Amino acid sequence: MLGAMVNIQTRPLEGRMAVVTGGARGLGYAMATALARNGADIALLDRLDTVADSAERLAAETGARAFGVPVDVTSEDSVESAFDAVGGRLGPADVLVNSAGITLGAPAIDTAVEDWNRLMSVNLTGTFIVCRTFARRFRDAAAGARSGRARASIVNVSSMSAFAVNVPQTQAAYNTSKAAVSMLTSSLAIEWLPLGIRVNAIAPGYFASDMTRDFVAENPEMAREWTDRIPAGRMGEPHELGDLVVYLAGDKADYVIGQSFVIDGGYTIV
Repeated sequence: MLGAMVNIQTRPLEGRMAVVTGGARGLGYAMATALARNGADIALLDRLDTVADSAERLAAETGARAFGVPVDVTSEDSVESAFDAVGGRLGPADVLVNSAGITLGAPAIDTAVEDWNRLMSVNLTGTFIVCRTFARRFRDAAAGARSGRARASIVNVSSMSAFAVNVPQTQAAYNTSKAAVSMLTSSLAIEWLPLGIRVNAIAPGYFASDMTRDFVAENPEMAREWTDRIPAGRMGEPHELGDLVVYLAGDKADYVIGQSFVIDGGYTIV
C-alpha cells in the first residue's frame, strides 16, 4: 500500500494527456520525456517526418502512451488535423507545451521581409494557432463540467532573448518574436483563466540542444563567448528544463498565472 501511495505522489501528471509541439528532437523531446516520466500520455507534433519514430522511442524509454503526428504550426488546417488525430488516439489534451520554433541570425538592416515574416509565422503565429486550437477543444470538452479550479495548462517556450539582447550574434527578429510570445502568454493567461486554462512560459537561455550543438561545432569562438558570459560557466542541458515544465503543467502550480520563467544560468542578471 505504501509503495502504491509513493508511486502516485511521484507521478503528478498521471491521467493527463500532453501535446508537445517541436517534440521530435532537442528541447521539445526532452520536455516530453519529463512529462511522460511523470505520468502523462504524450502527443508529439513536429514538422519533421521522424516524429512518429520519436514517439515510438519515447514510449519505449518511458512506458508512456505516445503518438507522433506531422504538423505545420503555421497552418490552421494542419493543426486542426493533428489535434483530430491525437484526440482519436489518446483522447482530449489537457496539457500543451509549445516548443516549435526557428531562429534567424542576421543583421536587421539586411533582413529580408520574407525571412522576418517566416520567423514570426512559426514562432509567434504558430504558437497562437496551437494555443487557440487547444483552448477551443478544452473548452468544448469541458462545457458544463467546469469547477472553479484550473484544470488545463499551457506552457509556451519563450527565450531569455525576450528580456535581453544577447550578443555577439545579431537576431532582432528572433528576439522580437520571443518577446511577443511572452506577452501573448500573459494576455492569454488572463483571458483564459475563467475557462480553467492556466498559461505560463519558460524562457531558456543557452541550452545544448541538437540545433545548438550543430551551431557550436561550426562556430566554436562564438560558443566560447556565450559560455564566458554565463555566470554558471556552462550551457544548460535539455533535461534541466524538465522539472520546471512538469511543475507548470501540474496542480502544484495552480496559483502561477501568466509568468515567463527565465532559466539561463544567470545570463540575464549580469
